[in-house]
Amino acid sequence: MDTTSFMPGHPHGEMRRDEREITDLAEIDAILTHERVMYIALSCEDVPFLLPVFYVWDGSSLYFHSARAGSKIEIMKKNRAICFAISHFSGVVEDPLACNYEARHRTVIGLGKTYFVQDDAEKIAMLHQLMARFSPKSFTFPAANLTATQVIRIDITSMKGKQHGF
Repeated sequence: MDTTSFMPGHPHGEMRRDEREITDLAEIDAILTHERVMYIALSCEDVPFLLPVFYVWDGSSLYFHSARAGSKIEIMKKNRAICFAISHFSGVVEDPLACNYEARHRTVIGLGKTYFVQDDAEKIAMLHQLMARFSPKSFTFPAANLTATQVIRIDITSMKGKQHGF
């Protein structure tokens, strides 16, 4: 995995608590590989839209699927910019002071551009990878289902990892 191009020049600047930054690309890859839910944030006409989706990480891009119609599809048609967050939560870091309680987590947050996958072979490959994350069964994808399903690729422009409590 070569994610070095994802790390520098994050548009929101440097991480304030740099001791919490995950700089080891293998750790970032492990988070993206092992977690299953990604939160995506979209925006259209200054109205934010946030939702969880199942995803696939192929080592350079993230993929998720959707029906071909609906709010997220309409927003992505107008604005391809996306923010994503993938997190492993493993409890609470306790402290005698209530305000110092914090989440024990490893998180990757990034930015990118969305692309609607048009190639059926790429679409089927991603759907197989997605299903393999949840079931050992082998699945087929009937033509009617493929027609009704949109696979979206996120080409990542920037991402950072952060951890606390490990």
